[in-house]
Amino acid sequence: MKSVRKIELHLHLEGAAPPAFIRGLAAEKRADLPAILDDRGNYRYQDFNDFLRVYEAATALIQTPQDYARLLAIVLENCAENGVIYAELFVSPEFCGGADLSAWRDYLAAMQETADRMRALGIDSRAIVTPIRHFGPERARKSAICAAETCGGWVAGLGLAGAETVGQATDFAWSFDCAREAGLGLTCHAGEWGGPDSIRQAMALGVSRIGHGVRAIQDPALVRDLAEQGITLEVCPGSNIALGLYPDWSAHPIARLADAGVRVTVSTDDPPFFHTDMAHEYDRLATAFGWAEAEFRQINQWAADAAFCDAATRDRLRKEFE
Repeated sequence: MKSVRKIELHLHLEGAAPPAFIRGLAAEKRADLPAILDDRGNYRYQDFNDFLRVYEAATALIQTPQDYARLLAIVLENCAENGVIYAELFVSPEFCGGADLSAWRDYLAAMQETADRMRALGIDSRAIVTPIRHFGPERARKSAICAAETCGGWVAGLGLAGAETVGQATDFAWSFDCAREAGLGLTCHAGEWGGPDSIRQAMALGVSRIGHGVRAIQDPALVRDLAEQGITLEVCPGSNIALGLYPDWSAHPIARLADAGVRVTVSTDDPPFFHTDMAHEYDRLATAFGWAEAEFRQINQWAADAAFCDAATRDRLRKEFE
C-alpha cells in the first residue's frame, strides 16, 4: 500500500520522532536518556497515562528550532515513503519556547523553511497549533495567541490534545474563539478516552473535525449528527488498537461509522509509539474490512475536503483523488 497516494490529517510531530532520533539527540546533548526505551530500542509504556509520561520525556530532548526542523524533515520523509502527499501535523508552542510568541516565531521559521523544502520534493504539509489540555485553559490561551499571530502559510489550524479526561473541552472556548477570528481551521481530540459527551463538547466549540471520535459509535443520535453536520473524524485505528480501545482491527468502528455516513479519514497519530505507518494502516483496513480502491479514494476525498489548507492546495488534492 506504499504506492497508494494518501492524505494524513492527524499526526503529532513530537510523537512521530523515531526512537533513534531521540537517542541521537541525547548523545549530542550529553543528556541522560530517561528510561523510555525497551531492550529493542522501542518506546516503552504501560498505559495511556504512562504513554503521556514517555511522550513528554522524549519531547523534552527536542529543544531548539534546529532540533524541530531536523525532526520535521525526518517525519515528512517517512510520510512520503508511505505514499503521503499531504500531511497536517500537531505542533505545540508549549514545547517550542514555552508558548512565548517571540520564541515560537523562531521555531516556526525553522520549521517553515524545512516544510518549504520538503514541499518542493513532493510532500506538502501544514501545522495545527496545539494547546495541551492537561496544562489547563489559561496556558492554552498563550498557544492560541501564537497560532493567531502566525496564521497563514504553514500554520493553518488550532487543535487541542493531551489528557482527554482532564476538564471539559468547552473550558478552552476562549482559545478556539481566538483561532476562529484569525481564520484558522478548528479540530479537537475527543471520543478517544472520553465518551460520546466529550465529542458533543468538542462540537460546541465549532470545530469542523474531531481527533479520533470513535466513541461516537456508542450513540446512534450522535452518529447521525456527525453525518448530517459533515464533521470529519481523524481516525487512527492502529493507535486505538495499540492503546487497548479495541481488541483487534475487525472490532474497530471505522467501517461502521463510514457506512453510517460519517466522514472518516485515516492517520497514524504517533506512529513509532504504535509500530505503524500509513501503508500498514491501509493494509490492515483492506484485510479487516475488504476496503479497496473505491473506499480509499473516498476517505482521501473526505480528507481533502476537510484539510486546513488554502483553496488552491485543496483543489490540487481533490484532483489527485478524482
